[in-house]
Formats: sequence, C-alpha cells, structure tokens
Amino acid sequence: MIAHLKGREKELESFGWTGRKAEWIALACLHSGVFTPAQLTAWLQTRGRTARRFVRAITAQKLAAKETLHGRRVCRIFSRPVYRALGAEHIRHRKTASEEVLLRRLLSLDYVIDHTELPWLPTEPEKVAAFEALGIEHELLPVRVYGRTARETRRYFPVKLPVALDERHALFVYADPGHDTATALHSWGRSHRGLWHALQVRGLAVEVAAVVRTAPELARARKVLGHWADAPPEANAADPARREIKRIEQTILGMDDAAVEKLGGFQSCLVRIAELKKRVRSAGTAVDGFTAWRSGRLRGGPS
Repeated sequence: MIAHLKGREKELESFGWTGRKAEWIALACLHSGVFTPAQLTAWLQTRGRTARRFVRAITAQKLAAKETLHGRRVCRIFSRPVYRALGAEHIRHRKTASEEVLLRRLLSLDYVIDHTELPWLPTEPEKVAAFEALGIEHELLPVRVYGRTARETRRYFPVKLPVALDERHALFVYADPGHDTATALHSWGRSHRGLWHALQVRGLAVEVAAVVRTAPELARARKVLGHWADAPPEANAADPARREIKRIEQTILGMDDAAVEKLGGFQSCLVRIAELKKRVRSAGTAVDGFTAWRSGRLRGGPS
C-alpha cells in the first residue's frame, strides 16, 4: 500500500483496474497525468510487452491517449471520470500542455515513483490544508492570481511540483525541464522563501530535491542548492517586506487619501516601496539540505 494515495486507487475498480496497475494510474494522474513506457515498465517490474498491453488497454477504454514528446513515446491519461474517482477532477494534469510542462511533469513522476514511501501531498487542496494545519498563512504560500477583483482565482503551488511533509521535514521538488540557466530555479526558490522561513521557525527542516535530465543541469543544481544550504536561515525572512509592499500598494489602489497621508504621502509611499523591493531582491534563499537527482529513465545529454 502507498500511504499517500490514501486508498484512492481502490476507486478505480469500477474501471476494471486493481492492485499495482490501479496504483500506477493513481500515481500517474495525481503527480503528472503523463508517463513513459520505461516508467511504467520499471513500476510494474516487468517487460516492455506487458507495459505496451497496459497502454493499449487504457487507450482502448478511452481513458488515455498515446502522444510523442521529443521523439519519446508517452501516454497521457485524460479521462475526467478517472480523475473524479481519485478526488482530483479539476487538476490540470489531464489536459495537454507545452513540452516544457510535460517534461517537468514526467520528471516529477520519475522522482515520486522512486520515493513512494515519502508523505507526498499530491493535490493543491492537500498542500494548502497541510500548511494551514501548521498555522501558516495563505499569503506565505506560492501563488498565481488569475482574473481580477470579484472574478479573481488564486492557484497555490501553481507549478504543481511534488511536496512531502511530516512532523519533522518538508521536501520540495524542483524539476528542470532543460533550462539553459538557473533563473527559473532561483525564481522558484524566491516564491517559496516565506513558506520555508515559516517552516523553519516552527522547527521543521526544509529540504529541496532538484530533478534533472543532463549532467550540466545536475552540476548547476548542485551549485545553486549548495549556496542555499550554506545560507543562514534568516535569509528567508524577506517576506515581511513583501507584505508591507502589498499593504502600501493596496492603500494606493484604494484611493484612500487619508490612509496615504498617514503613510507620509504618495511620494513617500513610492520611495518606501522601492526600498522594500530592493531588500527583497537582495535577500538570499536558505534550505537545510538538498539532493540533486538525475533521472535514469528520462536521461538526456552527456554523461
């Protein structure tokens, strides 16, 4: 039994799937929505012929479709009823996406299937609820806002990368789909700094696992994460500055002249925002440990 599935794989019996194959469908749906034959073969611990029969079966049921990514055969599970049975009907994994996003999903799944014993939080609601239970405010969670005002929608953990949490540790997975620089990794780290600081204040160790395909990506991840591991924990404490920026901006946008005057006037507000943004940009990122993990099943580039 895979603990973090919480028995959801049993809901797939109505589709004719049980046991390890049902577990596979649940894992693939919750963590990526897409998988390769090599990943399936490794999971089933069998030969490629069995994996091919399995893919033919789920595509014949119109639960999935065979596609090609970078010349690599992949299978995408798109059936809404399957995701509904797993309690994840609205997860975007069932939809097609860019090559970058699909590679990131495949790498995420590859790491999870080699570490199924970890207490993963597969869906956005599970992640939010887990950190909420620790008393961590929503404003510290990485978020992406869609729409405006009354129609505004907030998506927490928008990149949808794996997170595992227990009473002592929090593990955050970063999957590099093949970026040429570390810019995306740094940006992802900045979006989590407030959350990481809150966890560290509560006595939890924060760890990061960077999952990559090539040797250059592996070296780059080790270099960046090594700096993060060497940084003092207070490097993550820049979030109060972000919150103050947000409060000042909301005051200005609300066109409350009296409130703006209390802050020293419009010009003083702009100066203060500039100072705070400089502080945020100069802040570092700190973690308690890291792993740089190169996928063997999705390997690319030189050894």
